[in-house]
Amino acid sequence: MRSAIFDLDGTLVDTSADLLAAANAVFESWSMGSPLGEGDEIIAFGGGRAMLRAGLMRLGHPVDEDKLSAGYQPLLSHYRDNIDHFSRVYPGVEGALDNLRRAGWKLGVCTNKPQALADILLSKLGLAAYFPVVLGADALAVRKPDPLHLTETIARLGGAAGRGVLIGDTITDHSTARAAGMPSVLVTFGPNAAACRALVPDALLDNFAALPHILDRLMPA
Repeated sequence: MRSAIFDLDGTLVDTSADLLAAANAVFESWSMGSPLGEGDEIIAFGGGRAMLRAGLMRLGHPVDEDKLSAGYQPLLSHYRDNIDHFSRVYPGVEGALDNLRRAGWKLGVCTNKPQALADILLSKLGLAAYFPVVLGADALAVRKPDPLHLTETIARLGGAAGRGVLIGDTITDHSTARAAGMPSVLVTFGPNAAACRALVPDALLDNFAALPHILDRLMPA
């Protein structure tokens, strides 16, 4: 049985604006203004600590682990409470998932987003029903790029590791697939497009309408 495993942020959903808003809410609580904004989408997809670190550096403030730790949980709380304010599913996602499901593909999500936030986001955006298995960053003792995060997602779907493909948007996704001995498909419609092309994955995805054909080529039935 073939399995198509998806990253979440930057692959299925553009979450950057809500992530940046959550980081800025923390900086505002520190009376530091809103240092992050348009053009910082790549930073947003790096996670909460990456955004806090980037904002502190931009403001010329010292960056230390105590400061990052102090802001991390408030960032997550703000984000959880406003998780779908700006976020949008990328065009064509639902149609591609419908086609893959009809063709017998098992669908899962393997993300470095915390499990609870991944579940909430997928539910609020109407995507949860497509994915019987979702493994977030804290679902296991390891996370991407450790290949166990990916192979366990497939195992819980009832699939075989040798019949899986990972669709993502970063070097982390590419490295995870490589470590697991699987093909990777990287998207080119997000802010990380140039880096995705430079990685020379097994396939590049310009729009979701093309995904079923790409996956059939990489993993024939």
